[in-house]
Amino acid sequence: METVTKTDTLEGLVNEKLGRRAFLKLTGMGIFVAATASLPAVLEAAQPKIATKHRYGMVIDLKRCVNCKACTVACKLENKTPPGVAYNPVIEEEIGEFPYVQRRWFPKPCFHCDNPPCTHVCPVTATYKRQEDGIVIVDYDKCIGCRYCITACPYGARYFDFGENYPAHETEYGKIPSPEFQGEYGLRHEGKSPVGNVRKCTFCLHLQDANGHYMRPPACAETCMAKAIHFGDLAPNAEGNCIAHKDCNLKQSLVERKWLRLKEELGTEPSVYYVL
Repeated sequence: METVTKTDTLEGLVNEKLGRRAFLKLTGMGIFVAATASLPAVLEAAQPKIATKHRYGMVIDLKRCVNCKACTVACKLENKTPPGVAYNPVIEEEIGEFPYVQRRWFPKPCFHCDNPPCTHVCPVTATYKRQEDGIVIVDYDKCIGCRYCITACPYGARYFDFGENYPAHETEYGKIPSPEFQGEYGLRHEGKSPVGNVRKCTFCLHLQDANGHYMRPPACAETCMAKAIHFGDLAPNAEGNCIAHKDCNLKQSLVERKWLRLKEELGTEPSVYYVL
């Protein structure tokens, strides 16, 4: 399948001109600049790709996205993320000069790369790629909060939990454990995980059943009123049907539409595709 790297309609946003420097400026991840030069060497030393039973991923239709940010809100509600932590923000930019001004945007979850640089820099192997479905997660029992993975991620998809809380933390809502964590991590306590750990999008992993199938789609895909976020299994032997919207097929969309993946030149092989 041939990757589209340039388009006249979205030039400068999610194409070859959105290179390292422009994307870093857009996402505010200036800390990554120092690590950019060493990424190719890191990726060359990566382990061979893991054969997965499932390969969950997203196809995001940029023509349908209306920048309502419902995906961002739904994700925070589902995972009860604290201030400063947003697993699926919508990245925006404004181009041109008045009166010829345009705004452009795209949702940006974790891309759950096939070759994730974040896993190679973790000194305690706390962040890793699951063999059964290709989802990249963080083991909070191991994470020491060094934040090397934040620096290594070229997409700015990781966040550090500084322990901040919403006022609702002291209400009945605050007593409800987050489904993202298990056991003692379900509720936030000062000085205990996930406080002091790195956090990221997990494709709402807690919605899987014992066989690795999703009982319902991730919150962002389920909530998207414009049906712009499509989630499903992209494994070679999978049908590629969208879990959230039964009238679409991810693989078919990638065949019929032009698409791209961000920063493919880094060799990360992200599992999130943007159709144009």
